[in-house]
Parts: sequence; C-alpha cells; structure tokens
Amino acid sequence: MEMSHRGKEFQSIIAKTEGNLRTLLGVPDNYKVLFAQGGASTQFSCVPLNLTRTESDVVDYIITGSWSKKAAAEAKRYAKVNVAATGDNASVPPAGTWGLSDEAKYVHYCDNETIQGVEFQVPPAVGDKVLVADMSSNFCSKPVDVSKFGIIYAGAQKNIGPAGVTIVIVREDLIGNARDITPTMLDYKTLADENSLYNTPPCWSIYMCGLVFEKMIEDGGLSAIYKHNKSKAGILYDIIDQSNGFYQCPTEHSVRSLMNVPFTIPKSADLEKLFIEEASKKGMVQLKGHRSVGGMRASIYNSMPHDGVVALTEFMLEFAEKHA
Repeated sequence: MEMSHRGKEFQSIIAKTEGNLRTLLGVPDNYKVLFAQGGASTQFSCVPLNLTRTESDVVDYIITGSWSKKAAAEAKRYAKVNVAATGDNASVPPAGTWGLSDEAKYVHYCDNETIQGVEFQVPPAVGDKVLVADMSSNFCSKPVDVSKFGIIYAGAQKNIGPAGVTIVIVREDLIGNARDITPTMLDYKTLADENSLYNTPPCWSIYMCGLVFEKMIEDGGLSAIYKHNKSKAGILYDIIDQSNGFYQCPTEHSVRSLMNVPFTIPKSADLEKLFIEEASKKGMVQLKGHRSVGGMRASIYNSMPHDGVVALTEFMLEFAEKHA
C-alpha cells in the first residue's frame, strides 16, 4: 500500500497485471491498456475530448438506461451529440431503427445498465465507425472481441477490484489527437507514454486487480466465468418467471442482464419493503432497487457465489408462499 510507484517492485506488479488482463481478453498488440483514475464518469469527458477536434463534431450515443444517458449529457459539453437510439429503460431498440450519423466520430453505448438491468448480448454493429463501450458493470464477466472496439473503459469496482482504478483499453491510432483544452490527466497520450505512471496511480487497487486476474485465469478464463454467470442468472430469472406473477422482471427477456436482476412485487409496494427488511435479517443486503426505479435489484457480479444466488431464491420462494 505504500510502495513507490517509481520502484521496480511496483513496476513489475503493474506490468504483470496488464499482461494477465491482455491474456484474459486477448487484447491485440495495437491496443494500449491504461490504468486511469476518476471512475467511468471521468471517461464520459475523456472520450469526446480525445476523439473530437471541435464542438461541432458529431458523436452518436445509444441510450438504454441511466449511465448511457449521463454519458451523453456530459458529451454535450464538448461535441454535438446525436442520440441515435433511445430505449424505454427495459429494452434495446431494434438496430434497424437506429439513426446513426454518417459523420459521427464515434458511437458510444453502455454494455450493461446496472439500474435497469439491460445488457447487450452482442456489441452494436456500427460498420467502420469507432465503437466506444462503457463496460464498467460487466467487465471481465464474459469473453469480448476487443478488436471490434475503438475504446473500452470500465471502473474496477464491480468485477475486478476495489474502487480507485479505471481500465481503459484504447486502439493506438486513437491516441494523440486530444483537443487543446484537454487536461493533461485526461489525455490518453499522457498515460500511454508513461505506462500509466505519469503520477501516482491507485497502486493498491491495481495490485488487487492483478490478483483477481490471476484467479480468473486459474479458474478457466472468461469462458468459464461467463458460463458460471449464466447459470447464476438463469436460476434467479427462472424463480421470477415461474412465480405466477408474484414477482416480475421489467426487462425484456432478450436483453436481461447477467449482472443486475431487477424485479418487483406488483401486488404491493408494502410487500417489497417487507421483502427487503426480511432478506436483510437473513444476511442478504443491498437488495433495494435504485431510487429512480424502485422495486428490488439483485446484483450478482462475478464474486457472488452460486450458493448466494440459491439462498436468495429459496428466500423468494418462502416469501411468495407466505404472502401470495
């Protein structure tokens, strides 16, 4: 926790961490892996600052929930945002209805919306346009073809380590073109040129991410992790779908998230409150849905064990039987 980031010990740690991440995701050689700070919310600014030249440049945003909406709002400070598609907070609009701009500098989307529980099953097809993905909440939960993207960014805190480090995977040809107004620390070139060591990085968080990457490789890589996550989510969604309407999931079936499972008890808001209280007494906490949507939400990231999901579903069955 107190190592100098200039020392050979930490430099070997960050190099190994990057190497293991490259192995996990199969990151091509023409991509840089950056360890940034400021969370994904800072990347909402970094992306337009690095990929546009003037405020009149057009950028496309696909909005499917709260985080992509926030990203688009921030981008409007630096570029002309074209909202190419807007979901209803429970689905992804059909690709044929998207209004992508011919002149767009990039197309941005959020791969998994934590609040709405909407997850893209495959990346958007945008032709030769630069595709930018916020993968903060499902990073390293499944295999990803990095070559389809110009930039992937993700906060560490959901699946790979403590808060404090943000992973940015960026194609090399997109580096070095930042706007003149770009702060030094928001210019991808600054981090790329200095191997993420321009200033003191979040050393402890990077070290912990490195340990997680090692464990992921030992456990069979992202294909095995994806299989495990599908199994966990399937158990939970089955209980919801087979509850004869006692529980409901508002998310369209084809885009249901493997990471965040929102559900409600349509019968009564009071029952939802009671559900959260009784679950907490059994050690199952943070099941309250986001304040903007209500209901309940079970976040079942990589580290949530199979037995944890089973325990939740057993409680759900008991609760439904008691209050049907």
